[in-house]
Amino acid sequence: EVQLVESGGGLVQPGGSLSLSCAASGFTFSSYAMSWVRQAPGKGPEWVSSINNSGDSAGYSDSVKRRFTISRDNAKSTVYLEMNSLKIEETAKYYCAGAFPGVWPARTRFEYKYWGPGTQVTVSS
Repeated sequence: EVQLVESGGGLVQPGGSLSLSCAASGFTFSSYAMSWVRQAPGKGPEWVSSINNSGDSAGYSDSVKRRFTISRDNAKSTVYLEMNSLKIEETAKYYCAGAFPGVWPARTRFEYKYWGPGTQVTVSS
């Protein structure tokens, strides 16, 4: 059974930092590009960042570039998202997603084969 389980969400003040993790199981993690996608209340999914299967190439949306860092540990089947200088408008549920094999960069929901249940990030003073 394929599982993606996000963790690390919570409440943080504007300007603060959070680290998200996504533990994968049930598939060959090292063969899949992985992404983080967020969805704010009342809005559609927004691509945040992607990392290729080997971890040597990453992409970021313009809105998070230079503040967020994606990484992965294939030995632990885990992908991470380090988020700094968080803004109130970045309050959302954050999902990790595994792309269909061979898809890179995976930026749309149609390109993802696997999804986690998400973890809530709330940025508020």
